[in-house]
Amino acid sequence: MALDGRVLAALVRPGARIALADGTGSPRAAYPLLSALARERGDLRLVTGWLPGPADGLELDAFADARTVMPGWGLRRAADAGHVRAVPARLSAVPALVAGPLRPDLLVVAAAPGPVGPVLGSEASWVRAVIDLGVPVAVVLDPELPRAVSGPPLPDEQVFVLGEVSEGPHVVDPAEPSDAHRAIGGHVAGLLTDGVRLQWAPGQLGAAVVDGVRAAGVRVRADSGLLGDGVVALEKAGLLIGDPVATYLVGSRELYAWADARGRAGRAVVHRIEHTHDPGRLAADPPLVAVNTAVEIDRDGQVNVEGTATALVGGIGGHPDYAAAAARSARSLSVIALAAEHRGRSTRVERLSRPVTTASHDVDVVVTEHGHADLRGLDRDERRRALDPLFPA
Repeated sequence: MALDGRVLAALVRPGARIALADGTGSPRAAYPLLSALARERGDLRLVTGWLPGPADGLELDAFADARTVMPGWGLRRAADAGHVRAVPARLSAVPALVAGPLRPDLLVVAAAPGPVGPVLGSEASWVRAVIDLGVPVAVVLDPELPRAVSGPPLPDEQVFVLGEVSEGPHVVDPAEPSDAHRAIGGHVAGLLTDGVRLQWAPGQLGAAVVDGVRAAGVRVRADSGLLGDGVVALEKAGLLIGDPVATYLVGSRELYAWADARGRAGRAVVHRIEHTHDPGRLAADPPLVAVNTAVEIDRDGQVNVEGTATALVGGIGGHPDYAAAAARSARSLSVIALAAEHRGRSTRVERLSRPVTTASHDVDVVVTEHGHADLRGLDRDERRRALDPLFPA
């Protein structure tokens, strides 16, 4: 069933702002339709978020204005070229942005067919906040999406179906950790106690953290903005406690099948941002160990995750949300884990290349392959000296 551009065109008024659902389940099949309509109209605006895969067919320069609240891999080139503006925002603030200054007139989303209507598939993110505004929802039905998201089906009175495809979410195969990352993962695992909630991100570092947890035999709860294949590995090892919590899935087909089975059994693992990134929930018991990384860190422990002086790497995301919640909670830890060098250059710098993402006072422990430094209770001079052995270069 081909997508019907006439349905989309009828929903878009002059000068409209269109919200494009993000994540691995972003409606990629609708990208060409959106781009063609934007070129034809000349006055349409776009707001989107984290696109971890190629944005083929999405011609951002066709829009009168295009903005992203979380630039991902798929938007780096467009952002560097000036075709999309990266709005600096912590993930917990995005629902307020889309209800206020970035309020859209239409949402375009992919959804899985459900027994009583379309249901969100591999992410909830800020999409639920947009749906709550009552705007029309242009839906690309995709039966290959997992049924992983908690909450009701899309409101029937808001849904306009563009057609059906069988694409499924973008697949991101697990990364193989480097020796440095494996050492970091072992150091992080040494900070954990049985029963803690653990936040980590997919990728080389995240895979190494999971390997460290498995080697240490520590039982953990998964509580993270992004949930990758590591959660499946922890369950297979008998080290996963309870039901995981996340707002995005990103990983292999095995991960999506695992999340689908959980969702169909009434144990959905994906929830809206207002739940996953709520600071009160994150700071509550059980203790939270938030493991975040950095592009670079300065001598005071301030963190930059947005990019280098010459290239955009990512966005702010949930980094400061989880770090601040863990730092304010007794028995919790805000951990920054990163390799001491990247491409022959130290990741510890005198001055950050970009604005501060996470403040130094929200960093409890810094970990590199050379060990860890506990910065809690130290003054500025003591913190600088404590970090020195971690960055010997």
